[in-house]
Amino acid sequence: MEIKNIIFDFGGVIIDIDEQLTINEFVKLGISDITKAKSPEFIELIRKFEKGIFTPDIFRNKLRDFLDISATDQEIDDAWNALLFDIPAERLKIIENVKKNYNIYLLSNSNEIHYDLYVRDLQLRFGYTEFNELFHQAYFSFDLHLSKPEPEIYEFIMYQEALNPQETLFIDDKSENINAAKKLGFQTYQLKKPQRIRDIFKDGLLNLK
Repeated sequence: MEIKNIIFDFGGVIIDIDEQLTINEFVKLGISDITKAKSPEFIELIRKFEKGIFTPDIFRNKLRDFLDISATDQEIDDAWNALLFDIPAERLKIIENVKKNYNIYLLSNSNEIHYDLYVRDLQLRFGYTEFNELFHQAYFSFDLHLSKPEPEIYEFIMYQEALNPQETLFIDDKSENINAAKKLGFQTYQLKKPQRIRDIFKDGLLNLK
């Protein structure tokens, strides 16, 4: 069936991320046990922040307690944001071209601290006020209080935008997110390193081989 809609993931698809860079910054802030930053408890803390259960202030305080560090809000934000790279101009141009041929959406597991940083990047470097200007609609987990790979987040965008899953391609870098979308009938494509979105689009059109 012809693809009419494309849902993009953000981190790992549109921007590059390296979680080790944030761990390195936490070490500089005095974390004594580095294994804490990779523990299931730490991952759960992040998950709740991504779902909007924790506000930024609560998240910072929980980080201080869990990692046993004494750091200012700005130091924590800088360390937390270290994993994010800038939005590549080439990829943004690709998105703009794709939008000419498809309905495009953004579906991202993200949090308020990261969101503020890359919205600022989007505004200062590319002149977009928000992601809803670049995409037909952008959805973020902290705003929806849902996160991938929970089926409800895919159902939400499906019903909100009246999407036919069989006519909709979901692009993500994580297999668990891809598999969840497949179960709901979406067409899917897992973007694996070193592949980039330039490898699957040509002149704004899908070029999957």
